[in-house]
Amino acid sequence: MIGPHDPDGPDIATAPVAPQASAWNVPNALTVLRILMVPVFGWLLLAHDGQETDWRWWATGVFVVAIATDWVDGFLARRDGLITDFGKLMDPIADKALNGTALVGLSFVDVLPWWITVVVLVREIGITLMRFVVIRRGVIPASKGGKLKTVLQAVGITLLLAPLGGIVATAGLWVMYAAVVVTVLTGVDYLVQAFRPRPAS
Repeated sequence: MIGPHDPDGPDIATAPVAPQASAWNVPNALTVLRILMVPVFGWLLLAHDGQETDWRWWATGVFVVAIATDWVDGFLARRDGLITDFGKLMDPIADKALNGTALVGLSFVDVLPWWITVVVLVREIGITLMRFVVIRRGVIPASKGGKLKTVLQAVGITLLLAPLGGIVATAGLWVMYAAVVVTVLTGVDYLVQAFRPRPAS
């Protein structure tokens, strides 16, 4: 048995304990702000059935700002050691709520095919639920493919939100096609990693 001053173990009496970051911090505030922006964004996008140019520009602007808060809160949390349980839980929820609202809204106004929205949402919701199933086996870190998926979705959605039509809308649609491919592949990769037999410790 290792005692407080056992030479084979840490000195419990003097070992420093890393303080738990408070949930009241700027990154978490930005996450909450992003969640609050979701209904505002959805309302702007669907106003006048999404056909009014000015409202669509406002929706595009809100989406871009919301995406920017996602990058900023992640950067600040890592830089300042402000990663909290609240942030781990609510940040992905905020991201999925924002992107999900954008995808459904764009499909509702006939800018994005419904099959793309369904495929992406089924993957995102399915993998989120799967995380809870395998959480005891350890957290699987985000892969480069997962980060590429996030970037492609953000770029594709932004191009489709902007009421420019023509080559911009076409480019946005092709970016979303690429996003669907990466989304499905990363989902399969996650499942493989989640259920891959782990070596006995």
